[in-house]
Amino acid sequence: MADLRRKVVQFASAIIFNSYAEGFAKGTIYRGNLKQVCLPVLNCYSCPGAIGSCPVGSLQAVSAGITYQFSFYVAGFLALVGLVAGRMACGWLCPFGLLQDLLYRVPSFKRSLPLWTGCFKYAVLVFLVLLLPALAVDQFGLGTPTFCKWLCPAGTLEAALPLAVANEGIRGALGGLFYWRFSWLLLILFLCIIFKRLFCLTLCPLGAVYSLFNRISIFSIRVDQELCTYCGRCAAACHLRLPEIAGPNHPECIRCLKCVKQCPTGAMDWQIEVPGKKEESKYA
Repeated sequence: MADLRRKVVQFASAIIFNSYAEGFAKGTIYRGNLKQVCLPVLNCYSCPGAIGSCPVGSLQAVSAGITYQFSFYVAGFLALVGLVAGRMACGWLCPFGLLQDLLYRVPSFKRSLPLWTGCFKYAVLVFLVLLLPALAVDQFGLGTPTFCKWLCPAGTLEAALPLAVANEGIRGALGGLFYWRFSWLLLILFLCIIFKRLFCLTLCPLGAVYSLFNRISIFSIRVDQELCTYCGRCAAACHLRLPEIAGPNHPECIRCLKCVKQCPTGAMDWQIEVPGKKEESKYA
């Protein structure tokens, strides 16, 4: 029941975040006032249905400009989301995360990635999202949104492909970059059949940002050591196959709450804790 509830939220958020139906029909992009608002997840600005902006794309667009600015609005927004819920947006709201969950259901041999591979996404955040767009500039002082241009599979799936299908002008202008991105997308999707949320764990810069807040966010998971029998069911149920020694609120935890639901003694629970006030609730 818990996972069904999460799936409903995931599908609903994917539809809401990409609800500009006219864009899909005409191969155009929504440019209304809502596009000035950042979404809390990886959702390409150029997706024909997108009604908001991707925070990763926004960070790069600002830093790649000729004035070398930093988007404090986007950074502040991400910090707010992270402080409230950590990586819960990854587990409950991200459309590309939903796709990875569905792909993992495809029957195949399965493998688990070692936790140290999660370090790669921090390098992606620092170098491809923050530094290269600002430092690798052309003769006019303009940088390139490196991550969006070369490595973002969500952008290819949500924007490049739908626009190419619906817009003849764009389809006729496709070149080598598109075929690289399409090949990269296929590789990521294939690997996500074998490895649970491979992109989230190893390459997503937004996941890297939110993971920094997992241990200090208002929403968190707690374990009552007096009730815990160390049966290992939490680790067995973990959506990302995190080992029991990782503990709750590990940086890679996407707060799917499967561990809470599977705990036979009720030792695991979620809680909302704010300075000066503590409010606890059971997840049932």
